[in-house]
Amino acid sequence: MISRVLVPMDDSEMAERALRYALDAHPDAEITVVHIVGEPSSMMGGPAGIALADDPEAAAREHAGDLFDRVREIAAESDVEIETVVKVGHPARAVINISEEFDAVVIGSHSGSLADRLLVGNIAEKIVRGSAAPVTVVR
Repeated sequence: MISRVLVPMDDSEMAERALRYALDAHPDAEITVVHIVGEPSSMMGGPAGIALADDPEAAAREHAGDLFDRVREIAAESDVEIETVVKVGHPARAVINISEEFDAVVIGSHSGSLADRLLVGNIAEKIVRGSAAPVTVVR
């Protein structure tokens, strides 16, 4: 029985579809939405700003605030409460690292622009290959 489901999310349509799928397919499960704030690099201003903040965890939570508001709206449509978590790091690695705490992972097939996909690779594929829990990829 699947009792804990992890849904990694960014602000993409595919991530939202993954959340809706998880809510429909696992109505009795505890759903946790995780938003990964990327590691700082010279190409990414936002994550660098978070890493340099006085309180990086608070800055990361603030960064995820609008996304989590939308997540709660979607969950409310199904009359479900959702746990939200923010992690800082490489998206695929961060999800893989916490996947053993869950019975399943539900993720959107892709997100971001073409340039993002070329730079970071196919995150969904990396999660499928490395996750300790079974992964469902939603299109």
